[in-house]
Amino acid sequence: MGRRRSAALLTTAALLAAAGCTSDPEPRAAPEIATLASAGSKPPASAPASPVPERPRERLDDDADDWEVMIRPYEKCMAGYGVSPKGIRLQGNAGGGPAEAGVVDEKAFKKAEADCRPKYYPLPPWEHDPANPEAKDFVRDVVKCLKGKGVKYVEPTEDGLWYSFGGPQNHADSISRGMNNVDDCERDVATRRK
Repeated sequence: MGRRRSAALLTTAALLAAAGCTSDPEPRAAPEIATLASAGSKPPASAPASPVPERPRERLDDDADDWEVMIRPYEKCMAGYGVSPKGIRLQGNAGGGPAEAGVVDEKAFKKAEADCRPKYYPLPPWEHDPANPEAKDFVRDVVKCLKGKGVKYVEPTEDGLWYSFGGPQNHADSISRGMNNVDDCERDVATRRK
């Protein structure tokens, strides 16, 4: 019974498709085609706004070049507010004084940050993201790895998502060993967790 019903449905669908292939008795209007004259026109009010692209996410294996590419949309957004996030010093901070090159009004900076950061600033690697329920476990395992490589003073940061090297005395050897070994430990721990 099931096969007969399927065959009947297929026959009906084929007949409907064939009927759709006949010529229309009335001519259809030509479709609208974008031209140079219409390219600059304003879209109708009901047109949806351009979607904001998904925020980029850092990866553990990203390098400085990857970061430069990821941060460009954020920098462009900030520049739209007249703020350059590179090398700025906010007015009113120590040594502020009168406006100088590279000094930005704090209100303008905060307004630009409030709009640009949530849309364009790269998200941290998933292994360090507060939204990841396993992020603190990852950091704890990396700290164990670093201690195994001779880093004497290393602990998770207060939020548990990154590393603090050197302890209260800024132990130079722990800082340099930590920085030299953190990438290897992160890769090792990430590989074991997959």
